[in-house]
Amino acid sequence: MTIRDEFDTYDMSNAGQARAFDIAMVFTEALDAIEKIVGKEGRDMAIVRTKLEEACFFAKRANSRKPESQQGT
Repeated sequence: MTIRDEFDTYDMSNAGQARAFDIAMVFTEALDAIEKIVGKEGRDMAIVRTKLEEACFFAKRANSRKPESQQGT
């Protein structure tokens, strides 16, 4: 049986890893800025953190699926 593409993982190249780091920094800066405005406490902020974490995951996954981000390309 073969793993479906949707669930597979990729070894990323140095360029892919650098882009993943850049993506993480964008989300870090966004959450830091939001917390400065509204604070860190409360259920709503917990949801904000969760949704940004989710969005960051999918942005990194999109990056990892690009051929130029994969090891050996």
